[in-house]
Amino acid sequence: MPLPPRWLRRLLFAPAVVLLAFLVVTTLPVWALLAAAASPLVPGRLRPLRLLWIGCFYLVWDAAALLALFVLWVGSGFGWRTRSPAFQRAHYVLAGWFLRVLFWQARWTLRLRIDVVGTDPDTALPGRPELVLCRHAGPGDSFILIHGLVNWFNREPRIVLKDSLQWDPAVDVLLNRLPNRFIAPTPERGEETVRQVGHLAKGLDDNDAFVIFPEGGNFTPRRRLRAIARLRSLGLERMALRAERMRHVLAPQPGGMLAALDAAPDAGVIFVAHTGLDRMLTVADVWRELPMDKRIVMRFWSVPPEDVPTGRQQRIDWLFDWWAQIDSWIAANR
Repeated sequence: MPLPPRWLRRLLFAPAVVLLAFLVVTTLPVWALLAAAASPLVPGRLRPLRLLWIGCFYLVWDAAALLALFVLWVGSGFGWRTRSPAFQRAHYVLAGWFLRVLFWQARWTLRLRIDVVGTDPDTALPGRPELVLCRHAGPGDSFILIHGLVNWFNREPRIVLKDSLQWDPAVDVLLNRLPNRFIAPTPERGEETVRQVGHLAKGLDDNDAFVIFPEGGNFTPRRRLRAIARLRSLGLERMALRAERMRHVLAPQPGGMLAALDAAPDAGVIFVAHTGLDRMLTVADVWRELPMDKRIVMRFWSVPPEDVPTGRQQRIDWLFDWWAQIDSWIAANR
């Protein structure tokens, strides 16, 4: 479904979320009674009640974020100074606060625990920007990564995301005010997408983190096979054979990484893998796992800029080498 224009999303979607949150909160006792009555009929510990609480909390969280963003918009002169350094910083602080609240609730309701191992982006390359290349699998992994960068490592992310995420009004408003790019992942727009990624990666300062997901989408077995077939259709048989040996990740698409490295040659590179939610590929998987009771492990590897290859094909091979290492780490830590 095509995304409506931005002005329509601002006029209709954002107020609708705030109104819906008000209606749900004021009628919550009724919904809670219905969910409690259904709980004995459904396998799992209070699964309908947990799902109701998660849905209501996220709706209220979204509405509260929209109201806070509206206050910032008014305070910036009705949008006049939203791109100024002070208001950009205010938006990052707001994002960090709301992400802390979201993951506090996830720990309490879903019994999620997030452990980080490996490189700390703040100590590996202090005073330098980072290019962060992350695998993409499971619900919420983008939120977890950005939460970590903002709240644990005090970084200001610039993110390349799918344009479909703009259906969430709070994500839409917040991330469009910050230096991010929403991309429609279509092959016919490949050159334009690479150009936008390179433009976004220019001018990174010492606390920026440029975030990209080279796989282009969440891992599924079907997408893995499609990625391999695409490499073969392009005549890249050697890359296709390498992708076949990787069982837990999609073949990475190097265009965005190459553009970012060219635009930010002084940046370090952080590779990120995670495991814990990667078996939950559908809504039915998430429903079955409630309460999740999961330990999510994130692994960071740091590469200083002087160790990044310089040639185009060398960089592509280097990216596939790292993705093979990530695949092996996932196999050992699932």
